[in-house]
Amino acid sequence: MISQSELSRSSVIVESRLSTSGSMESSTRSSTPASFATPIASHGLDPSGAVHWNLSAEELHKRAVERGEAQLTAHGVLLATTGERTGRSPNDRFIVDEPGLADHVWWGDVNRPTSRRVFEGLLEKVQNHLDEADELFVKDAHCGADSKYAMPVRLVTEKAWHAAFFHNMFVRSEPEQLADHKPQYTILHAPELLAEPKNDGTNSGVFVILALDRGLVIIGGTHYAGEIKKAIFTIMNHILPSKGLLPMHCSANTDGKESALFFGLSGTGKTTLSADPNRALVGDDEHGWSFDGVFNFEGGCYAKLIGLSEEDEPEIYATTRMQGTILENVILDAEGVPDFDNSTLTQNTRGSYPIEAIENRTEDSTAGHPKNVVFLTCDAFGVLPPLSRLTPQQAAYHFMSGYTAKVAGTEIGVTEPQATFSTCFGAPFMPRHPSVYADLLSKKVAEHNATCWLINTGWVAGGYGDSSRIKIRWTRALLNAALRGDLDDVVFVEDERFGFTVPVECEGVPDEILQPRDTWTDKTRYDNVANLLAQMFIENFEQYEEGCSEEVLAASPKVLD
Repeated sequence: MISQSELSRSSVIVESRLSTSGSMESSTRSSTPASFATPIASHGLDPSGAVHWNLSAEELHKRAVERGEAQLTAHGVLLATTGERTGRSPNDRFIVDEPGLADHVWWGDVNRPTSRRVFEGLLEKVQNHLDEADELFVKDAHCGADSKYAMPVRLVTEKAWHAAFFHNMFVRSEPEQLADHKPQYTILHAPELLAEPKNDGTNSGVFVILALDRGLVIIGGTHYAGEIKKAIFTIMNHILPSKGLLPMHCSANTDGKESALFFGLSGTGKTTLSADPNRALVGDDEHGWSFDGVFNFEGGCYAKLIGLSEEDEPEIYATTRMQGTILENVILDAEGVPDFDNSTLTQNTRGSYPIEAIENRTEDSTAGHPKNVVFLTCDAFGVLPPLSRLTPQQAAYHFMSGYTAKVAGTEIGVTEPQATFSTCFGAPFMPRHPSVYADLLSKKVAEHNATCWLINTGWVAGGYGDSSRIKIRWTRALLNAALRGDLDDVVFVEDERFGFTVPVECEGVPDEILQPRDTWTDKTRYDNVANLLAQMFIENFEQYEEGCSEEVLAASPKVLD
């Protein structure tokens, strides 16, 4: 684990060396960046205030508090609040529609186009805004733990705490790398700058715009830090398939021999289940599946903290008391201790921490080829089994479907369970047509003889409102049994409606919950709800039918009479 003092020393070495060469832009406009590999002027910036290059995490946290951007908890952990926007702003995210890489974007409600004129107008506003800032913070890093596929990236921001977030979330470069850093993509980050929708061509004051061939992202009007990392991941997810690599919105862990992937949308348990004391964590959110195995995109984790408990998630809980962690929109009690059950600001409370904070992890954030691929869903309807095994064709179908459910209270206007389908379990971050990612997954699963599973971390016994969520210890028991091979000799029965097979028993799990229909007192109601969900799957998949094989189409659920 890298200590804060080591990080601080590394930063000082870089700053000292660059200052001596006359290429350091650490204080004022009068600096002369003569030989810095990629000076700030290359981004169209001519700042009037101080520019701080690659400050240590310790220094960034200190400055964030001094500047009033954030506060410290009772444990000395940085806590920031993001105002009105406490999550991603999908309606405000655009990709510039211009010749080049954008030719391969699957345009629609998720991947929204904007014109070069709109981008250039907002870019000028962002540049002018950053030029006028009293201080700017530049942070250089890499996206991708495998050096063969790593992408050098940069953040230029007006907030110290966002630079600290960037430091946590991406692969931290060595001092000698920073001296010659040439970012392939740069984010110009202006959270205090609001767009004028009528004049600027945006939907609101918030904008996140990716210019793929210009190596540039501009973000304005939102302090939510997740937009920073997701913008970079979107770019990686667009670039890697052309190289034969599968980018994945998933977590991964390994027992040292075999690795496992965990796909799932927010709230399904992706981060929780991959943090297993008996398996080393590779990463919790974004990975690439290369010709050598899997590698983490990130240098950190961005865990959802609502309802966090020390008993159920000890490793993640421990990070919330470690200096270097950044808490986002968490409420403190009177003693300054985080209250993880308090959703006053948002259900989407977050914690960002370097992956080194997790003791049980792989040293280099890589692992061999996966032997198990797990799709996680939170089924609020209570009709999907806690665990089922998928054929390769069913795996492709469920990967493209990316099903989970929103429940009452999680979003304004949601009063009953609502099905949500997110292509490849990460539609907002997958710019290409879903078939590109599905075909790559199918190919790699077949090549490496991986087993695919669907795990429901939501409800049974009548669904949301009539029962409680499946206990984490039952989900872990099922998952561990699958990963260890303990289910290989267990009898599986086919679900007539959904097609997958379900085990009849698993040690540590009540037999009766394995078949959801058996947990419903009203069997007719179960059948009606299950048919409803099956029909939702069918209707959602209509958009992918063209180009899908007959085998994948045949994996669709059926509405039973």
